[in-house]
Amino acid sequence: MDILSGISLASDVKKLNNKELDCLAGQIREMIVDAITKNGGHLSSNLGIVETTLALYKNFDFPTDKLIFDVGHQCYAHKILSGRKDNFSTIRLDGGLSGFPNKDESQFDPFTTGHAGSSISAGLGYCMARDKLGEDYTVISVVGDGSFSNGLNLEALFASNSKPKNFIVILNDNGMSISKNKNGFYSFISKSTVKSGYLGSKRAFLKVFRRSFITRALSSVKNFIKRLFNQDNYFENYGFKYVGVIDGNNIREMTDVLQKVKKVAKERAVLLHIKTTKGKGYKDAEMHSDFYHGVGSNLKNESGSFSLALGQKINNLIEKDKTVMAITAGMKDGTGLTAVESKFPNNFIDVGIAEEYAVTLASGMARGGLKPIVAIYSTFLQRGYDQILHDVCLQNLPVIFCLDRAGLVGSDGETHQGVFDLSYLSHMPNMTILAPNTTEELFDAIDYALALNSPVAIRYPKNQRVEQPFLSLKEGLWKEINLGKKANIVAVGPTMLNIANKCAENISGVGVISARTIKPLDESMLLKVKDTPLVVLEENSTIGGLGSMITLFYSNNKIQNKVLCLGVKDAFVKHGSVDEQLAKTNLDSKSAIGKILEFIQ
Repeated sequence: MDILSGISLASDVKKLNNKELDCLAGQIREMIVDAITKNGGHLSSNLGIVETTLALYKNFDFPTDKLIFDVGHQCYAHKILSGRKDNFSTIRLDGGLSGFPNKDESQFDPFTTGHAGSSISAGLGYCMARDKLGEDYTVISVVGDGSFSNGLNLEALFASNSKPKNFIVILNDNGMSISKNKNGFYSFISKSTVKSGYLGSKRAFLKVFRRSFITRALSSVKNFIKRLFNQDNYFENYGFKYVGVIDGNNIREMTDVLQKVKKVAKERAVLLHIKTTKGKGYKDAEMHSDFYHGVGSNLKNESGSFSLALGQKINNLIEKDKTVMAITAGMKDGTGLTAVESKFPNNFIDVGIAEEYAVTLASGMARGGLKPIVAIYSTFLQRGYDQILHDVCLQNLPVIFCLDRAGLVGSDGETHQGVFDLSYLSHMPNMTILAPNTTEELFDAIDYALALNSPVAIRYPKNQRVEQPFLSLKEGLWKEINLGKKANIVAVGPTMLNIANKCAENISGVGVISARTIKPLDESMLLKVKDTPLVVLEENSTIGGLGSMITLFYSNNKIQNKVLCLGVKDAFVKHGSVDEQLAKTNLDSKSAIGKILEFIQ
């Protein structure tokens, strides 16, 4: 039977019985798989949380109640049930739905999330605002096991031993176990403590015996049994009523437990620990959930050419030098380090979604005599800003940062764009920034970085092919492709270099220079072209990017030369294809040609 077509409003879910909800779960999965097959997106985690999402909609009143997803990799069913079903086929497309919760897209998304770790803190903030303003609603933060140990989430959990009422944290455990004990008896103990009979008897005992030794004794017995069967559970010491482990893929069980949890939350905050199956309903995704975590169109999971090259290069280094260490933060596949883990497991560390820890861990390694290479996406390394500045650069430690997915990233959109790294790294003392255009240049950049014995960041996109002869950084920081009499384009990275070459082909008298280093600048090259107008092409914010640095260099040296900075404006770039994003930021070849023609006239 077709249930999904009858779901127009969030309240429609409340009318369905458990059998109908099970049927609806299957139909939602079909819709998710169909959309991701066409557009790409996050598959495994979204398939795993469908029943839990339905149970939440059955028991709560959204958007009055607030549902905050950590990261957003689990929000697809929520989007379908919250009035966005008819537009779901547009997810991650230009002008379509975002692949993440977005407050500007729907009132059902109370908080925009794209990076892990924010949901519990944001949820607590919502609760404080609600209570201060005298409002009445429940706040629910859904956290995946991978991001649960993120530093920001742990700070929110443990900063205070009291938590507001009507606050529920749902821990979706779909891979990593945070509690060794999952036996049926403890599950029974946990569920029984949220039943109305238990709560009623507890209040009755308090009423009859007050705070006497009898009440304390009964409470001690209950707590002893719970500690006996769950020695690792500390949540109740920090203001949460812990309930778990519950089968998150069982509609009947989830609906029943959430009804009781909703009542308990009126008296104290609840942490509900559920267990789900990643990729549920799609056999390949169930068997290989990591592979299907994030996929492209046709459900293909292709590592970038630079990522694959990085894994190969690090393995070659470790073959010769066992002090080389590879570190990543929950992205071993995307960064190419799976190859390192497979061949040299003792030289590989995945710290999980904890970028700050990864950076300071690397600084300790470097101080102790190892050679750490930290591979993290550009957008996620932002989270380790203070650690890079304070723990690495301040001590001038030889840590190499490999920034994957630098530049415009396409469908993941505004929360994931790698267009700020040049700005947030360039002002750090002791930091060197390299921007290779080919995998051969990447290999050379890593060798160059190892020889420097100081902090180095190497940034590169996922994929981009550039045809050009190789020149080692030892022979020249920037590479002169050709010099023009009317203007010269300084390009950062392979995407911009390709566009610069197209501009030079279409505008006579325009030359191209490949800037393989951002810091230090190639001052000799800048002095060589000081009498020719300069155009800077970079997939980075124009504020604090290479263009800004070149302008400052000329100003400090009292050189009057015209500089046109073409980069990402002071705005967030929404989701769509990379080509569409380049066009919107005037970084495509057509726009760049027009801008350059205006500039040199």
